[in-house]
This record gives sequence, structure tokens and C-alpha cells, in this order.
Amino acid sequence: LDLHPIFNKGEAIDIELNKIINDAWAKKLDYIEIIPGKGSGQLKEKVLRFLNRKDIRQKYSRYEVDNKNFGMIFVHFNWNKLKK
Repeated sequence: LDLHPIFNKGEAIDIELNKIINDAWAKKLDYIEIIPGKGSGQLKEKVLRFLNRKDIRQKYSRYEVDNKNFGMIFVHFNWNKLKK
């Protein structure tokens, strides 16, 4: 999910983040990539706050920030450990 086109549209960002998490569940994906970009870091912080919400946290196993690309977040799903 590339957030560059909607970086300044708060509600649209939440909608797209919810959509990609739900799509990952529907398709049983191993991981998704979220690209907030480097910028000032505000969009990345918004994404991390979203991922740390209790209702969202239950839907994935872990996330990691790419140490080679600061502007990318990987969200991993371990289907053996998640409640389906």
C-alpha cells in the first residue's frame, strides 16, 4: 500500500489501512508492505499508531520497519498463531 498519493488525507489513510489489513485476512497473505515514505516521519508515525491500536494489533503477528528503507513497513501474519 503506497500512501504517497493520500499522505494528507487522514480519513482516507485510515480507510486504506483498514482495507489492506482486511484484504490480507481474506487472502491469508503472509505479509503486506505499507509505504508511508520518508518525509518528515509524521505519516509513518500515523501508520504505527494505527498498527498499535488494540483492535488492529489482534489481526497481525508483528511489524517491522525495513532497516534498509526507512519509508517502508512490513506487517507479518502468522496464521498458525492468529485467531481466525
